[in-house]
Amino acid sequence: MTVADAQVAAQVVSSRVIETPRGAFAALDARVPPGTSRRGHVLLAPGFTGSKEDFSAILPALAAAGWHATAYDQRGQYETAGDPDDDYSLRGFAADALAVQEALAPHGRSHLVGHSFGGLVAQHAVLDDASAWRSLTLLCSGPAGFRHPVVRELANDPEGSTRRLESFLVAVPALGLEAVFESQETEPDAAPGVRDFQRTRFVASSPESLCAIAACLLDAPDQVDALAATEVPVAVGRGADDDAWPHSAQDAMAARLGTDVVVIPGTGHSPAADAPEATAAFLLKAWERPGL
Repeated sequence: MTVADAQVAAQVVSSRVIETPRGAFAALDARVPPGTSRRGHVLLAPGFTGSKEDFSAILPALAAAGWHATAYDQRGQYETAGDPDDDYSLRGFAADALAVQEALAPHGRSHLVGHSFGGLVAQHAVLDDASAWRSLTLLCSGPAGFRHPVVRELANDPEGSTRRLESFLVAVPALGLEAVFESQETEPDAAPGVRDFQRTRFVASSPESLCAIAACLLDAPDQVDALAATEVPVAVGRGADDDAWPHSAQDAMAARLGTDVVVIPGTGHSPAADAPEATAAFLLKAWERPGL
């Protein structure tokens, strides 16, 4: 992002707290600029160890195209509080998404975007109330948890992701978040300050939330056929070098949903950060399909 881009983003994107009957959620909100026709609302849900900031680079482009776009921290993520005894089930996270949507667009439907774990949450949010959503976009997400046969059977390294998540579930209670973060490998191409932010975000999160999300990533059920039956339009995209769910599992999921995977070049598991323009273009095209 250039200095000019950052200045524009600062004018368009604001931090806010969204009050709902299920609690308060920290968000980044990009409203449609004056003089631009408003086309509707978009809600973006981040993934495991992520936050609303994962979408910050694409929010101005979505707003400029007429979409009021909101990215939020899920329960226990970064700046959204999470108590130890909160509901951290997939259905609980989905209920949070529906509560946020209702607070922001009480008289209309929103497009829903779920990145990685956020995609699993988004699937359940659609299943629990399809009437709230104009469409669903699954970004670098999968059909089920990594231990589910539908994923394991298509994985090149079926034990890799499960082993890392299982180790995480043991390490966090034993060592604490700070020690677990410091044990992680540093990204070789990370920009200055990125690791500092990642540390701040990680240790600010609820350990109960992070562990619950890790457990969901292991054992989330396959709801793809039920999702297809809702008739909510679904788009599927991933980074060319996405290293989470097997590409073949994402392809099979898309086929069951009656669509194809759109591959975003030059990106890994975080396309919105790796290539904001291309990711925004993918989303905008997805929302321009007939019937939406």
